[in-house]
Amino acid sequence: TGFARAQDDSFTVQEFMLSRDALRALNEQLDLRTAFAQGDVFNRFPGLDRDDSFEELHQYYKSKVGVRLDPLSSIVTVTVRAFRAEDAQNINRLLLDMGEALVNQLNERGRQDLIRFAASEVGTAEARAKQAALALARYRNEHGVIDPEQQFAIPLQQIARMQDELVATNAQLAQIRLVAVDNPQIPVLVNRVQSLEAEIQTKSALLAGGQRSLASKVAEFQQLSFENEFANRQLASAMASLEQARNEAQRQQLYIERIAQPSLPDDALEPRRLRGVLAVFVLGLIAWGVLAMLIASIREHVD
Repeated sequence: TGFARAQDDSFTVQEFMLSRDALRALNEQLDLRTAFAQGDVFNRFPGLDRDDSFEELHQYYKSKVGVRLDPLSSIVTVTVRAFRAEDAQNINRLLLDMGEALVNQLNERGRQDLIRFAASEVGTAEARAKQAALALARYRNEHGVIDPEQQFAIPLQQIARMQDELVATNAQLAQIRLVAVDNPQIPVLVNRVQSLEAEIQTKSALLAGGQRSLASKVAEFQQLSFENEFANRQLASAMASLEQARNEAQRQQLYIERIAQPSLPDDALEPRRLRGVLAVFVLGLIAWGVLAMLIASIREHVD
């Protein structure tokens, strides 16, 4: 008998130990057909029907191997019955080894799947970030802008400064006209006012009002900029997930811990000879009694 504690995947281990794959692996290493053929004619394999097929061997194997799971403690108890103590111990030991190998295989597959999925997400995020960055760079080259929002600041400051100068010039012009209508500075100030108004109108047209204005480029630039920023955040998140997946992969999620090694019996528990002899004796007495009653009944009927 061997005891093992299986975490998270006990039912898989239990089913595997009784599966045909486990039997096939055991038969290749231990030659179970020979080991199970050493008993008496009633208990050995093949039986009285001489059927030595693999399916019949599997049925016989399940009658000799017991795998019991305690759902509360997750302890799996493996019990093997054989005609030799060494055979029972070897079968039990190999079953525990194969169960542990199965759990390690499941662990490795889970690790690889976890890392593969995270790496795939990183690849997708990298492609999206690259595409967004190229789209933003292409827009800047085609429209000759770096950042419309920042480029708005300088023209706005210039317009504000010219508007202040325009107000001051108009005030000065109005004051001179009140004092002297024929003042020679009036034409100069008028030209200055007209020049400022034209310059303000030109600067304003560059900011808004046309297809080539900065205002018309802000919306599309903001969308491309947002997509680029979002793609970069997704890439950072995917890379963090990949690093976390690698850390998780280093920790074994499923494991088998052997509580007791397969024991080597020093005394055969089966067959129970005394019980068998008593059973045969009792059955013989019953058969003898029934036969005696039948014979007595027949004689009485003949007489």
